[in-house]
Amino acid sequence: MFIIVALASYLAFWPVPIEPRAWQAPQSPGYTGVHAANSKLAGLQRIALDGEAGPEHVAVGPHGKLYASVASGHILRMNADGSGKEVFSTTGGRPLGIAFDASGGMVVADSVRGLLSIAPDGSPTLLANEAAGQAIGVANGVTVAGSGKFYFTDTSSRFPGAQWGQEGALLDVFEQSCTGRVLEYDPGARAARVVAHGLCFANGIVLSADEQSLFVSESTRYRVLKIAVAAAQLDVSAPSSQASVVLDKLPGYPDNLTRGLDGRIWLGLAGPRNMLDQMAGHPWMRKLALRIPRVLWRMPKPYGHVIAFTEDGKVVADLQDPSGETRTTTGATETVDGLYIHSVDATSIGWRPRQ
Repeated sequence: MFIIVALASYLAFWPVPIEPRAWQAPQSPGYTGVHAANSKLAGLQRIALDGEAGPEHVAVGPHGKLYASVASGHILRMNADGSGKEVFSTTGGRPLGIAFDASGGMVVADSVRGLLSIAPDGSPTLLANEAAGQAIGVANGVTVAGSGKFYFTDTSSRFPGAQWGQEGALLDVFEQSCTGRVLEYDPGARAARVVAHGLCFANGIVLSADEQSLFVSESTRYRVLKIAVAAAQLDVSAPSSQASVVLDKLPGYPDNLTRGLDGRIWLGLAGPRNMLDQMAGHPWMRKLALRIPRVLWRMPKPYGHVIAFTEDGKVVADLQDPSGETRTTTGATETVDGLYIHSVDATSIGWRPRQ
């Protein structure tokens, strides 16, 4: 009897670091319509990372070189076929999004350190770790405008990467407190301002073709927003002419956004919808789940999934790998020769010839 009482007390009262909010999960379309189940992402060719893991973002830099941000804190550089692999830079944190300015200079969103620039010799310089007097919790995606300004996402102020690491992402998903921001860094002023706030797990980001808007993935709302670059301290939780939904009710968690060819924007879906939808309106269930040992969690089968869409929200490509071999697909980078798949978990970079 004592054991039963002790177990019940543990499951009911053991402290957890989240204060979950109730919300209404949108109906999942499942793998139907434009997202009809397929195997177009299966059987990718592989570029081994030689002991490194987690190529969360892959970008094409000067001279056609590939750059990949990995879990060790390194940024790898290699030829398009994976040869000539080397460590280009070590950020001292966990680099995520990578972008290049007009001169070929690299800027990195690092979930631990903030927004960084990387010199041609690979040495990092901190550009910003706060905006509007608030620390940047988890710098995630980044894009560069023709004006030279950098736009990037801050995923969560509740669970900073420097304190919580990758565990913070899980906690933020469970809590649903929506403390994500979109930020603008002006190299001339050497300061960051808040474009928008109130995002639920702000993640990938790219500029529109005319650079008047930003496309931003809101992971735990299963959607992609379009936000005016000119916005200032915009609360996306309230109706506004400066923000609209471009993609909604996605079948998975939207992650990195990248500019492709022919006007396409590529988006990775890092995992399928899961039991969290059923727990959306029951905060106590999410607290209870965190008290259960992880080995007892019923995890969804890994499911690879990337899509491409146009600026008006039309899905023009949908590639899936239901086998789970291509897992945690955080994004895709398209070149004239191939499509490179990002992953926060993989020990290689999957790619396929462009079709």
